[in-house]
Amino acid sequence: MWWWLGLWLCLAWPGAQAQPLPRGPGHAIETSPLAGGACTVQVLATEAAPTTDGSRPEHGWVPVTLPDQWARRWPQHEGSAWYRITWQRHCQPGTAPSAALMGLGVDGLSVAGEVYINEDLLWRDASLTEPLSRSWNVPRWWWLPESSIGPGTNAIWIRVVGHRALSPGMGALRLGAPEVVADAYGNSLWRQRTLYQINAVLSALAVVLFGVVWCLRRGEQAHGWFALMSLSWLAYLSTFLATTMWPFSNSVSRSQASLLALMGFVVCACKMSLRIGGLRWPRAERVLWGLAALGALVLLMPMPASTGWRMTSVWQGAIAVFLVNGLLFQRHAWFPRQGSRQLAHMLLACCWLMFMGVALHDVLILQSNWQVARSWAALCGVLTVALMTLLLGAQLAQQMTTVERFNRVLKDRVAHARAELTEALATAHTQALNHAKLQERMQIAHDLHDGLGASLVRGMALVEQSPQPVNNARTLSLLKSLRDDLRQVIDQGSSAGATVPASPVQWLAPLRHRFTRIFDELDVTSSWQVPSQWQDLGGQPSVLQCLALTRIVEECLSNVIKHSQARHVRVHCTALQPQGLQLCIEDDGVGFDVVAVREAGQSVGMRSMAARAARIGGTLDLTSGVCGTQVCVSVPLLPPADWPATAARSAGATPAPEASAPTRAPEPV
Repeated sequence: MWWWLGLWLCLAWPGAQAQPLPRGPGHAIETSPLAGGACTVQVLATEAAPTTDGSRPEHGWVPVTLPDQWARRWPQHEGSAWYRITWQRHCQPGTAPSAALMGLGVDGLSVAGEVYINEDLLWRDASLTEPLSRSWNVPRWWWLPESSIGPGTNAIWIRVVGHRALSPGMGALRLGAPEVVADAYGNSLWRQRTLYQINAVLSALAVVLFGVVWCLRRGEQAHGWFALMSLSWLAYLSTFLATTMWPFSNSVSRSQASLLALMGFVVCACKMSLRIGGLRWPRAERVLWGLAALGALVLLMPMPASTGWRMTSVWQGAIAVFLVNGLLFQRHAWFPRQGSRQLAHMLLACCWLMFMGVALHDVLILQSNWQVARSWAALCGVLTVALMTLLLGAQLAQQMTTVERFNRVLKDRVAHARAELTEALATAHTQALNHAKLQERMQIAHDLHDGLGASLVRGMALVEQSPQPVNNARTLSLLKSLRDDLRQVIDQGSSAGATVPASPVQWLAPLRHRFTRIFDELDVTSSWQVPSQWQDLGGQPSVLQCLALTRIVEECLSNVIKHSQARHVRVHCTALQPQGLQLCIEDDGVGFDVVAVREAGQSVGMRSMAARAARIGGTLDLTSGVCGTQVCVSVPLLPPADWPATAARSAGATPAPEASAPTRAPEPV
């Protein structure tokens, strides 16, 4: 990249251009010998005179030196001026004048014009009235027709049309051999057109590239300001490249727009410097915006008489602000108040230093005369855009490298965290399996305690209380009862196909059948009071509620048989407002001390019943005394509207594991 910039510098630097044509004595017009040196061109006079109607003036001619700005000479004149170059061609004897072809070249006409050779029109701009054509930065050259050149003294007439506020005049003029004039024209075209076109292309690319970067990464404000700075510079370059006034209606409006673009360039350059430098100067930024607003107001206020003064003031003010920005950034880059120097800051400082030198050079040459061909703005613009692109591109690349490094670190840490999480999940899965096994064992223990254990208690009670030895038939009946209870425990261990009985009577019928037979043999009177339909209770229990209530009833009746010495047992089920079921088991046995049993912590049966009631959303109330014991379970029920859904869920329901202590022998309740 650096060798490419060096090549551009060598090609565009003034010292690398072809040597200028020799100038005639005292007229600053470049001339060259003709016909291989057989003929020479002598400029006799270079004069200018103002005109108001566009015609050639007869009086008022004054000697001038080209390049020239006629507004300096006639500051109150508005319209156009004529330039007259008087010259002679001298040829050696024997040289045919027709063999000494001549060429005429000019660096530009500000703003538009026409050219005559004696009385013959050689060239004219497309428009010599507002909106004017723009030839002020367009070099041209022509072959001079031999038929238009007379013997002796000849004259080239050039009319220049422009506004007095826009530095009207004409550039350097060349007269001589066509090949020499054409070569000088090529050099001028490179400096005045091609370099600006390359500058415009680079600026447009910078606008697109860094504008897209800023749109994608709004936090990169330096890139956004550089895109706006390049856009403003591109708009300002149209002053050098445009050949028409479009889209403006006159020259003044066109120049005002160019100055506004220059102010935008300066503001964006200052903002970009602050953002790249990491500087937060809110007061300076407010002053900057205030100066920009003041400049726009001064530039656009409707005072035609002072247009030139106002444009010059705004242009000089913009250059002054830019120079101040460059100087301040030099201080920040080379002598930072905190930390060490940064490469990006030093590169930007070098860029601003170069631009400051160009600005000072152009200010000096433009203050002296019409010297647009000697401006360094195009050369500096190319280098500045290239350097700024390198600077911001390097910053973007560095940030992308940082992001990639962060992504690699993040990827490694995520992989490590994933491995740890996988290990933790595996451990948790193993623990969950072990816990599930433990819960299943506890569930089986509870079911055996409440089901098969109750049957064993009943059998033991019958054997102990029987007045005669139990015969074989009775023993076989007891063993079959134990088998049936064990089968029921196995079947109810999985509720995959369990359903809610059609009525409360069908629900308690198996329990009533088994325990009534035992109570009859023990000479215990039992009564069962159960509603005939679920609607009488205001709702229907779920499968889990039915299973849990069944186990509670079995536990209570088994304790009555083993410990209570009761003669009467009553089981009744009633509705509980607003929507619930209350199941009570009462006996007239000897009772026990509820508080003492609970404090002893040995009543597995009592804890098991309370846990079952809690799991189905109910409560267990137990009272006991010398007159007997009462156990009541209260459970909320589902409304009739939810019964179909309950039935559907019941088909796939699985009882929740019970987290109670291992089963022991039934304790008194």
